Amino acid sequence: METLWQAKWIWHPGEASPRNDWSCFRKTFAWPDEENGRRVSLKLTADSRYVLYVNGHRVGQGPPRSWPFRLAYDEYEISHLLKPGQTNAIAVMVMHFGISNFYYLRGRGGLLAQLEVESNSPLQGEGQPYVMAVTDDTWLTVTHPGHDRRSPRMSCQHAFAEKIDARLWDEAWTESDYKPGSEWHAAAVIGPVGCEPWGIPVSRDIPYLTEEPVYPRRVERLGKVKPVQFTAAIDLRNHFYAESTNTANPAEFLGMLATVVRCKQHCKATLALIDVGGTFRGCSLDGVHYDESSLTGEAPERFIHFDLEPGDHFLLIDVSGGTHGGGYHFAMDAEETLEFLSPLMFLPAGNLTQEDDKTAFVTLGPFDGGIRYDHLPSPPMDEGHPDYLRAKEISDVAGLLPFASWVRSVPEALVSREDVFILSVWKRHEVPLSIPGTLQNAVIPGPEPAEVPWFPDADTELVIDFGKELSGYLEFEVEAPEGAVLDFYGFEFMHEGQRQDTYGLDHTLRYICAGGRRRYTSPVRRGLRYCQVTVRNAVAPVRIYYLRMLQSNYPIAEIGQFQSSDPRLNEIWQISQHTTRLCMEDTFVDCPMYEQTFWVGDARNEALINYYLFGADRIVERCLRLVPGSKFQTPLYANQVPSGWNSVIPNWTFFWVIACLELYRQNGDKSFAADIFPHIEYTLKHYLSRLNDQGLLQIRSWNLLDWAPIDQPNDGIVSHQNMFLVKALSAAAAFATVLGNVEAEAFYSVQASRLSAAINAHLWSDERQAYLDCIHADGRPSDIFSVQTQVVALLCGIPEQADSKTSRLATIESHIRRQPSSFVQIGSPFMSFFYYEALAKLGEWEVMIEDIRNQYGQMIDWGATTCWEMYPHFSENRANPDLLTRSHCHAWSAGPAYFLGAYVLGVRSLEPGWSRVLIAPQPCGGLSWARGTVPVPGGGRIDVSWRLELPNSTGVTAGQEHTPTIPVRMHLRIVSPEAVHIEVQPPGEVEVVIEHIRVALCSDSMQETRP
Repeated sequence: METLWQAKWIWHPGEASPRNDWSCFRKTFAWPDEENGRRVSLKLTADSRYVLYVNGHRVGQGPPRSWPFRLAYDEYEISHLLKPGQTNAIAVMVMHFGISNFYYLRGRGGLLAQLEVESNSPLQGEGQPYVMAVTDDTWLTVTHPGHDRRSPRMSCQHAFAEKIDARLWDEAWTESDYKPGSEWHAAAVIGPVGCEPWGIPVSRDIPYLTEEPVYPRRVERLGKVKPVQFTAAIDLRNHFYAESTNTANPAEFLGMLATVVRCKQHCKATLALIDVGGTFRGCSLDGVHYDESSLTGEAPERFIHFDLEPGDHFLLIDVSGGTHGGGYHFAMDAEETLEFLSPLMFLPAGNLTQEDDKTAFVTLGPFDGGIRYDHLPSPPMDEGHPDYLRAKEISDVAGLLPFASWVRSVPEALVSREDVFILSVWKRHEVPLSIPGTLQNAVIPGPEPAEVPWFPDADTELVIDFGKELSGYLEFEVEAPEGAVLDFYGFEFMHEGQRQDTYGLDHTLRYICAGGRRRYTSPVRRGLRYCQVTVRNAVAPVRIYYLRMLQSNYPIAEIGQFQSSDPRLNEIWQISQHTTRLCMEDTFVDCPMYEQTFWVGDARNEALINYYLFGADRIVERCLRLVPGSKFQTPLYANQVPSGWNSVIPNWTFFWVIACLELYRQNGDKSFAADIFPHIEYTLKHYLSRLNDQGLLQIRSWNLLDWAPIDQPNDGIVSHQNMFLVKALSAAAAFATVLGNVEAEAFYSVQASRLSAAINAHLWSDERQAYLDCIHADGRPSDIFSVQTQVVALLCGIPEQADSKTSRLATIESHIRRQPSSFVQIGSPFMSFFYYEALAKLGEWEVMIEDIRNQYGQMIDWGATTCWEMYPHFSENRANPDLLTRSHCHAWSAGPAYFLGAYVLGVRSLEPGWSRVLIAPQPCGGLSWARGTVPVPGGGRIDVSWRLELPNSTGVTAGQEHTPTIPVRMHLRIVSPEAVHIEVQPPGEVEVVIEHIRVALCSDSMQETRP
């Protein structure tokens, strides 16, 4: 039923879109006794996110990510939480980001809520509820005083880290009997439903996510630590370009950061350059220059050591470079006390502007550069800019005077004092301690709390292991003295005493205790396996009653199963399943920690994996329908949505088209096909308009497929991209056939054939007998050949359409079966998915299984509980080649769950909606048995188990690799819904004994009519 909104959008009376704002709203109302028993619904949404409480009970949070012009609203049934005959309270905390990131476009702060009661009055209208309360100017609001708005950006993908001072806020504000003080004000009305920037809200189109409490497995490490002296996180991007809050596009700048360091005694000091990325081009102290050669340590942790004489020292750091949106980490330590002062304090009044909210930092610049769109023409930074070159030579505070027009104080809003991330990864002293049994045992909640060892002269640090990767919300209950500081820091990986810190992500929460026993639930989603907890400033021991994660993901039953005679494959399947589950939120996300971003191309493979694990097509449809919303950013559709980063990866759009067709083939929903097809046509015709005179797609964009060093320039004719465009055009033709659109079917079929012909004419090398990787923008053919390009050619049917198709096809098949050593090899689990698809097309089951064992087995050997973004120590690891991988939980890597179900069990659909299914098991890789389950769309499942009966004459033990010389008997058992037509295809010459059990479908109507 369509909602008739009477509610108004409201906000607090302050700034429309404040940075990192947490604001609280509440409304009280009477709930008469006579109304008890009726259904009561609360509908609400907010910009950017909300947490809802009713009479002190935390009800839920949202809304799901969506475009601002189609903002989703949620609906909660709350009658069980109301108190008849008493005053009741609705309380909502709204977290407004005030910036764009990879899953949110900046709008303005706002809350919309409407309380509806089921009506039993014919005067009310059939089925129409009556509205009991709405957001208007009778609601009260206050900006959350306990939340530090200066907490740093987590990363360009995310909003902000979390700093909470529980001393400054009464946690009873959600209760019905709470008495608001004078700090609360009447909410300001923004406008009616439909006002800018939101449009008409749309009902939530997916189920609410789970919240499953998960407790730690053990304390992994205990230590006594002392922190470094001075840390700060500075938002240089927002400071240099205030308008950068409206976009998540990368920015470049030429600029300097300056401060004055005061010391009272001679001391040795260390400036840490930890995780500053490319924003360091040297520094100077009192005119003495230090460059890269002066650094100790290795990226991303590098250091410069100074000898400081008593007095004031002018420190100037060249921070020129590019940034997407993370904070700049400034950190310095010394045995003696240091003080940091603004250089403006040392200049005569009137020489330079001295803002009231100045910090210890000033900047010079930006001298040149600015926000740019990735891979689109933009002028390079002018590194020869004369003012920039002269500024690098400034040796003291007086040297700032000639640069008055370039100098600005960094405001307090953009400087987060005490950078919790740096304090978590860099310590002055660290002493490991044995873990008391009482602490270890108390990690699991019980009658007694875990008392953290206390030291009067140091902080205490615990590393807690949850046993596996999780994604959701940290929640804890502690008893602590007032003013004690708890720093929480999540990360993914430890092995034999070494850990991988989250460089590029400020994955922290600071909680300052109010005294006594308190509970806190973080509203910021996090992914982690390990949680480091550091207790600081405590004057007495801290007791932890529990620390847990509220595991939050798309609500799915784990229908898909797989087991076999190979324990290694079983483990690989398990980590693939867990990875996929963690990366299913309100959309598919690439990873639960670093990004939490819906990358459009990743989701194609993730959707297929999900079909075999969970059979959830609703989340897939939601993802696919979100994509065309980016057409206002680009007609080529963005590579991640909804996002403030206006970036295009053409392959990701082509994968989206392919995934749309695969969803139709999964569930047979023609209404979806009819809805989505115009959007497919819209973008494909824009791509076709970019074909050059040779009939090939030549485009300046992010022309990505694999992290490996294949030749895929951001400007030129990229072969794999053209090939996937052929497949997308063929998918469009197939869609047109489904919809009975003969004209469109003919058009896209012709376009696919023409493009295939152009690829075969211009992108084939007779000399190397392979498809070349690209033709550069200057017309130069690539001299690089890759396995990736040959794999894509086979998958897209390119060699099959060549004039000499027989020999060319055989050559490409040979390249894939026996990869030439001179070709670039597969470089990521994502690319392996396409490689396995090609091997399946060739029937190379043994090669596929062995590659899965070897590649994913490395992750198992390192103790992985989820699939990694990259293979261990992959040379193209962009974070750090010495790392095993960047992300340790990446959904694009979970392909084994699909291939083991589709090919080892052999369950594959032959008709849309799975009305006809092929069972073609493959006893490959030395397996002697396998069993498992595959979900069927619309309900039900197919169970398959097979077992080989090996003749004694072969002398082979079950489970060993073998090539039988005589037929082997397979016992095959199938359990399937009776409505599904099953076709069995035996493997090779194997004799198959089949037991097939058909199960009647138990429909809802059957359940309702059962006596």
